[in-house]
Amino acid sequence: MAITLGKPIGNSGSAAYTPSMPEKSFNEIPRVERELFEKGLAAVQRNNLDYALVIFNQILSKEPGFYECREHLRGAQLKKAGSGGGFFKKMLGAAGSSPNLAKAQVLLRTNPVEALRAIEDILNSDPNNVMAHKTLADAALAVDFPRTAVLSLEIARKNAPKDQDVALRLAEALVLLGNTTRAMSIYNELKRLNPHDTELEMAIKNLSASQTMAEGGYDAIAGGNASYRDILRNKEEAVSLEQANRVEKAEDIGLRLIAEYEARLVNEPKNLKLRRDIAELYTQVKQFDRALDYYNQIVAEEGLNDASLEKAITETTARKFDHQIAQLDATAPDYAERLAALQAERKDYLIKDCRRRVDKYPNDLAIRFEMGLLLFQAGRFGEAVAEFQKSQNNPHLRIRSLLFLGQSFLGRNMNDLAVRQFQNALKEKVGFDDERKEILYWLGVALEKMGKRDEAIEQFKLIYEVDSAYRDVAARVDAYYAGG
Repeated sequence: MAITLGKPIGNSGSAAYTPSMPEKSFNEIPRVERELFEKGLAAVQRNNLDYALVIFNQILSKEPGFYECREHLRGAQLKKAGSGGGFFKKMLGAAGSSPNLAKAQVLLRTNPVEALRAIEDILNSDPNNVMAHKTLADAALAVDFPRTAVLSLEIARKNAPKDQDVALRLAEALVLLGNTTRAMSIYNELKRLNPHDTELEMAIKNLSASQTMAEGGYDAIAGGNASYRDILRNKEEAVSLEQANRVEKAEDIGLRLIAEYEARLVNEPKNLKLRRDIAELYTQVKQFDRALDYYNQIVAEEGLNDASLEKAITETTARKFDHQIAQLDATAPDYAERLAALQAERKDYLIKDCRRRVDKYPNDLAIRFEMGLLLFQAGRFGEAVAEFQKSQNNPHLRIRSLLFLGQSFLGRNMNDLAVRQFQNALKEKVGFDDERKEILYWLGVALEKMGKRDEAIEQFKLIYEVDSAYRDVAARVDAYYAGG
């Protein structure tokens, strides 16, 4: 039952060793692909699903680790297929009868990334194909894409709820992702169905090792910034360490890996990927100056032309400030002054760094949104307005931009303009999640500031009906009914 990273978790055969390829966020992919992604989102909004599929697949052919794109691709595939499909189609998918599936399974053994592309061709026309999703999960895990694997296995389980192999694969993938709570729930469900399965008993016991690792700082795995292969050779080693009561601390493991990587660097001085790995490890063990030194070595070699490298340098510097703030002695007489000085220096650095990137990439609306957020947090509402007005043209960021644009207008006491932004955001917001609650809340605040109390309370009541514990809506609604 144990998983060996770098190989598929099913019975598809051994895959060739593939280096770790962490999944990427929107801000970590090249600008060209980000702009193309926005076109794909716009195509989905216009219900031009065929065009959206072409765009999303094109992006993933260049950036296979771009999880959000694959998530939207899956949504477009399912939307195009419709909610039905009939019994025969579901059975066909479960049987994995697509003629291209055999080709994908062969590719899985030699080139998992190509296998991902081949499987997407199947899912474009049959997005509920259980065998295709199983194979895609194998390929995803072979290149350290655990979120991608979980996405497919969730769909496979929905379409084949009685398939215990799918459930087991999903639980194993969730463990790799760091979601041990949900994995434990699935394991326990399987155990109820198979009370005498000793391997399941062992898997349930082994989860304690994964939980210990998460508590030691390994939650970076869930964000795609690290993999278990980077930290320990395999899950069995983690289990044995736990059973021997000598699990290493995250910092100890980081220092050990730094020593190993720096020794390799002597023989591979041009390996910039290795330098970056070392920088990330130094950041994990809170040696930020050493991390920045390695990042600067990369910049000296190839320039600052990599958006993900720029982001890493910015985040490392911000974490350095955070660490310095955490190290302050709260009992010192000058604590308040030193705290304020460091916080101001941190804020100033982030704004200047983001402004540099805005000037460098003036059409990158994600950076515009980041700039607006920093200015908003600094209370510079007029400047923030200009940035959010630009970033709202990014479909991916539109609702959040409208929300902060409205709050920026509130900060300038332009309450009627704020109301319009919140109302525009509500028109585009689907569903009743926390984001909708936030929009309604600030709309209520803006209406109240305009003296429109009855209209304001209606917004708070909408929230109260579904979540009376949200912010201070209970107090507001109670005061209204009490005549206060």
